[in-house]
Amino acid sequence: MNSKLKNKSTDYLFKAILSLDNEEECYRFFEDLCTSAELKAMSQRLVVAKMLKEKKVYTEIVKETGASTATISRVKRALFDNDTYGYSLVLDKMSDGDDF
Repeated sequence: MNSKLKNKSTDYLFKAILSLDNEEECYRFFEDLCTSAELKAMSQRLVVAKMLKEKKVYTEIVKETGASTATISRVKRALFDNDTYGYSLVLDKMSDGDDF
């Protein structure tokens, strides 16, 4: 865990997210919390991580998501070279049929 991120405000944010019950509540909360560009960027990175985990190549990921190669590289480092394994944790939990 990145100790630079851990603080009371971030804990409060994560508790708020964990309190949401369904996608509709998520849409309502995140629409207030984030700009549409921020939300699109986060969702794009998650899709990029999914595609990387599926061993898709950069050109295919760029074509399908519109992500820059810099974004893909950053997500790849987080996915495979980072000790937090956050992307893998979420993608493994979602592997029961949730798809985009």
